[in-house]
Amino acid sequence: MSDDSVPEMNEIEAAAHEAKRARAAADASAAKREDGGNWPIVPIGIGIGSAALVAALLYANRSRKKR
Repeated sequence: MSDDSVPEMNEIEAAAHEAKRARAAADASAAKREDGGNWPIVPIGIGIGSAALVAALLYANRSRKKR
């Protein structure tokens, strides 16, 4: 046997490597969520809320005279 060969892993080592890979993927996912991800949720919510307030003010300030 040559020294270049990759040693075989038993199920404990394989499970440890899989757990380490899953933890690294979860950390990467959490870091992406902290950066804001792809969806700008907060600015969209602020925009919708502002539009709702403007609509409510326009409705409240309109003339109530009967024609």
